[in-house]
Amino acid sequence: MLRSAAALGGLGALGVTAGTWAAHAQEATWNSDVVYPGADGRLVYETVENNSRIPDFSWAGYRNGDVPLPEVPTVAELGPVSGDNTERIQEALDAIGAREPDENGFRGALQLAPGEYRVGGMISINRSGVVLRGSSQAVDGTVLLATGPAEQFTVVRVGGSGTDEWSDAVPGTRTDITSEFVQVGSRTFTVADPSALSVGDNIVVYHPHTQAWTDAVEGGGAVNDPPWSPGQLPIVYNRYVKAIDGNEITICAPVFNHLDGSLTQSYVYAWDNAGIVRDCGVENLRITMVANSAEDENHPQNCIYLTQVEDAWVRDCTLLHFSFAGVTTRTATRCTVLDTRASHPRSKLQGSRRYNFNAGPRAQQVLFKGLRASHARHAFATSGTSLSSGCAWVDGFNDSGYSESGGHRQWSNGLLFDNIKELNNQSNRGHVISLHNRGDQGTAHGWSSVHSVAWNCTVDNGNHVVAQRPPTAQNYAIGTTGKANGNGWAPGAVGHIEGTNKAGLEPASLYAAQLADRLS
Repeated sequence: MLRSAAALGGLGALGVTAGTWAAHAQEATWNSDVVYPGADGRLVYETVENNSRIPDFSWAGYRNGDVPLPEVPTVAELGPVSGDNTERIQEALDAIGAREPDENGFRGALQLAPGEYRVGGMISINRSGVVLRGSSQAVDGTVLLATGPAEQFTVVRVGGSGTDEWSDAVPGTRTDITSEFVQVGSRTFTVADPSALSVGDNIVVYHPHTQAWTDAVEGGGAVNDPPWSPGQLPIVYNRYVKAIDGNEITICAPVFNHLDGSLTQSYVYAWDNAGIVRDCGVENLRITMVANSAEDENHPQNCIYLTQVEDAWVRDCTLLHFSFAGVTTRTATRCTVLDTRASHPRSKLQGSRRYNFNAGPRAQQVLFKGLRASHARHAFATSGTSLSSGCAWVDGFNDSGYSESGGHRQWSNGLLFDNIKELNNQSNRGHVISLHNRGDQGTAHGWSSVHSVAWNCTVDNGNHVVAQRPPTAQNYAIGTTGKANGNGWAPGAVGHIEGTNKAGLEPASLYAAQLADRLS
């Protein structure tokens, strides 16, 4: 059984459907110069500086957003007991994991009754088709109270095992990309020899980090720190083959950075995706920590961790008192985090803390939507460098933060911040949604975001959205309510900024319009 589009929080919830998009767009108060509906109602993408264009972010989310999140049947129920509940919950999940999957790949959901479940260890969903479901995320609903120490990484881990680097190439499948220039947003290119590839293969698109590329991006943007080193930051995409026509292949989702053959020889290879877990979820519960003060760190770092996973989800959850993240992701593709609150972290106000909704290394096409956050340092962010791309934070509100949302370091590419509100932020830098050069921050963070978009976002308190233009790329701030400019941490040309404090941007949500346009 599948949820409606409105329950998914997708097109219906944003008031735009595939059938009404063209008519809706014609009523626009104003359209962007760089993406707008053409005469036929389909979106038109203009090429701008550095041969850039806004990419299509609608591929983010569970099964590329093509279907709603599933309703997985309950097959087991459990209630709380006094003392530690970790082992009981784990045994119940393992029993479901031992079941045969149904025709849709689902094994079933564990339903937790209302009550408080003290958990002193990690709960793991490590088989495909398994769901952990509470009865409610309210204070009197299903509450997982984490009692573990600071050394515990997470309360709930969803994912498989094995290498997390997408490095296990199927022998004999590697072939060079022969297109001289693959523009950001493209899904089709030519290869030297596709004979070892088939439609449906899981492939990796690999853009090596060369000295020529380092020179083209001007060392990465560091001011006093050493420039980025060749080999340090390959750009890597996890994709599926959708079509093969001669030497031309089409992949399931676009690339979010140019593949420029004059700077590096990109290539593809089939990947065996061993150890990946699919079609798993965490739903309708509350996770909090035993923590005695606002800066107490003697508790697990994260509430939910998605890793070694594809087509997974978190929805309708309240996540509290973590030190690093409410939801963090690593080696996670096509996942959805929906209608979830991650707030009131308890940690010191310093680095490597308070990334409430985080896309980590190899997080790709992750959709974070319907978000509420508070007291974050980086509420909506990616910490995954050039390995993370195609992630979208849509309809999110962060209250009383301390720093910026945005890409955090080293060429995170293809990020969308759509209808994000950063209110009452106490940043002493002024920029609270940032697509810019972070210069020497951290470990030579440099250009933190490229080919990324802040769309219809809102800031207050005199803060601003910053968009700077990276060498070889572009960033965009379109329809900002509040201030928008190019004043980042470090020097950089001003990116594409338009429509600041101009009401009536259409489409109101770029993600929703792109999804409607694609599905129509």
